[in-house]
Amino acid sequence: MEPKFKVKFYGTRGSIPISEPGFYEFGGNTTCISITNNINNRIAIIDAGTGIRKLGKEIEQDPSSDNEIYLAFTHFHWDHIQGFPFFKPAYNVEKTLNIITMGRDRPLKDIQSLFNFQMHEVFFPVKLDEMGAKMNFLMPKDEIELFGETVVTVRKHNHPGTAYSMRLYWREKVIVICTDIEHGKKIDQRIVSLARGADILIHDAQYNPEELETHRGWGHSSYEQAIEVAEQAGCKMLILTHHDPDHNDEFLFKMENKCRERFKDCLLAREGMEFTV
Repeated sequence: MEPKFKVKFYGTRGSIPISEPGFYEFGGNTTCISITNNINNRIAIIDAGTGIRKLGKEIEQDPSSDNEIYLAFTHFHWDHIQGFPFFKPAYNVEKTLNIITMGRDRPLKDIQSLFNFQMHEVFFPVKLDEMGAKMNFLMPKDEIELFGETVVTVRKHNHPGTAYSMRLYWREKVIVICTDIEHGKKIDQRIVSLARGADILIHDAQYNPEELETHRGWGHSSYEQAIEVAEQAGCKMLILTHHDPDHNDEFLFKMENKCRERFKDCLLAREGMEFTV
């Protein structure tokens, strides 16, 4: 059987979840992406924004899902971890969660203490060690192997508090996830190198050019910058994500059409959207 990977978006919003009319098409949950292989149905999850709640329910309802889950983090800002306490598999004693943060020079030295703090009784009624699932906390510096031969490497990029872009590859198949990145005046060539030849590049695009100028230092990119990375790296498909909570469906439809005029194989991420590589 030829290995295939299904990429699915469960959270596409940045900064804070939003739920009100006019925001339903692209979704209101914060960042969460799943990657599943078709060999052993093992799942890797990128970030635990509020979208992870629905993903967790689906995992628990699927009898074919593997009991070992990988949960990797680009960084630990609130919108990327706030769904974790509501992730059902974390309460299942039959599940094993491999919680991963990668990269050299990271300021965080102990991720278990971070989750212990998040689950402190001041913030939540259930403590981390009371959740049920077996949890392994992994902090590899350069790369880690998932799904057998699938390798994940990371590259540090500019974001307050530090964040990392990820490249997942199996032989010639490549998926790159680059969220919460501020390129600055010029595109970060380290990220272009990481994204080189990707089948799918998932890239932060929180702002339009005018908004970017008034949000320098906030740690995010514009639509045009994301497209420029995809063009320079020769990516086959570009998915724009981390939508600003003030950008409604009407705004995002217009931006998507504009972006596709420049980069044909480009879409704005929607909750529930999935692709096979």
